Amino acid sequence: MHNRIYSKEFKEQALVKVYSRQSRTIESIADELNMLKGTLKMWMRDAVKNNLSLTSNMTQLESKRPEDWSLEERLVVLQKSYGLTDDALNSLCREQGIYVHHLTQWKADFCTANALKVDQKNTQELRKLKQDNAILQRDLNRKEKALVEAATLLVLQKKFNALWEDEEK
Repeated sequence: MHNRIYSKEFKEQALVKVYSRQSRTIESIADELNMLKGTLKMWMRDAVKNNLSLTSNMTQLESKRPEDWSLEERLVVLQKSYGLTDDALNSLCREQGIYVHHLTQWKADFCTANALKVDQKNTQELRKLKQDNAILQRDLNRKEKALVEAATLLVLQKKFNALWEDEEK
């Protein structure tokens, strides 16, 4: 049996998530929040009974869904979270309406995006180097053939001159 104590802010954020879930199920939201579905349903019933107004919180949190954040906003929060202890990190996440796993994913996304850019850049550089190499190889082959031809002509010229010198004597 889970006897966890949740903060008021956490409950409000969880309810906002449930009420703005669109096509998601309550169970999937409970799994995401690492809590029991029954607890979440109980909070929903209590909210209806107490006629809680979540509209101000909903508009505040809906506009800051993690998937709606721009790259700049994500980077700013990642910078703020750098070097924070667990408690301070959790506090920052609560203030921003996100979870630690969002920060982890965003960091991985930034690293992957940079790695992909580096890979693309390396691939483009490699392709260019291969093209340059092929051009240089063709040029070298052409020059080698010309050199062989010139050497052959020189040898033939020497033989021809030697033959004419023998005939003149």
